[in-house]
Amino acid sequence: MTFPRRPLAVALLALAAGAVPVASVTAQVPTLVPATSAPTALTYADLAALADSAPLVVRARLRKLVRVEDARMRPAAPGTARFYIQAETRALITGGSPIGQAFAYLVDLPVTAKGKPLARKKDEVILFARTVPSRPGELQLVRPGAQIAWSEATEARLRTIITALLAPDAPARVTGVREMIHVPGTLAGEGETQIFLNTADNSAASITVRRQPGRPPQWGASFSELVAELGSPPERDTLQWYRLACALPASPPPEANMSEGETSRAMAEADYRFVLDALGPCRRAS
Repeated sequence: MTFPRRPLAVALLALAAGAVPVASVTAQVPTLVPATSAPTALTYADLAALADSAPLVVRARLRKLVRVEDARMRPAAPGTARFYIQAETRALITGGSPIGQAFAYLVDLPVTAKGKPLARKKDEVILFARTVPSRPGELQLVRPGAQIAWSEATEARLRTIITALLAPDAPARVTGVREMIHVPGTLAGEGETQIFLNTADNSAASITVRRQPGRPPQWGASFSELVAELGSPPERDTLQWYRLACALPASPPPEANMSEGETSRAMAEADYRFVLDALGPCRRAS
């Protein structure tokens, strides 16, 4: 395997001086932990957040790990050290930019008491990264924790998420609550709440909650101009669920509640809390 032709000492000096904008990523990497500890499994939300932020997702094999002297770089997190990695491409899981068979990058990794990395040569990892302009053969990790251990199961989960992210009807990123309004029905206990959401691309997104006497509330979400299908809320560990559970605020802004009268305002807030409870927490391992 041929790696970029740059003397290692020169490469490290350039990296340390900031001449090469490869990421130095603090290593809160839950899948690279001491052997005496049980690895923390990445949740759907962990993988979705990483995939959603990365132009490139690469499966790679580590070929060389060289520790960067602490004096050359800003301090790494306690229990970690910064490493210059040379790796070979095993697969480009997704990405619009071509990459070569080999590349280099910086990452902070957990280390033993003797300063040795817990990662080893020939380990396979998944990287969430971007290319570096004018620096062929180098990648930049998108954020802390953007290197995770590879497994067939992890890659399969990740490919499902990426397929959903790239779908033409993929739900947009939710950025907040724009407006909500409760309209009471003609019978006691009857009514409907519409919750309109802000999205990163200004596309439509809404939640509908309907109450009928003697029946549990029904709700649904829509990421289009169509009204949500009631009784079919997003299933947990799907992209629609992630967009809502991991982005909706614990409480909507008071000015978003456009309901008339205190009773209707209170019902709109109750329906919002009902949706949050139905979605459940957005659990993350990192």
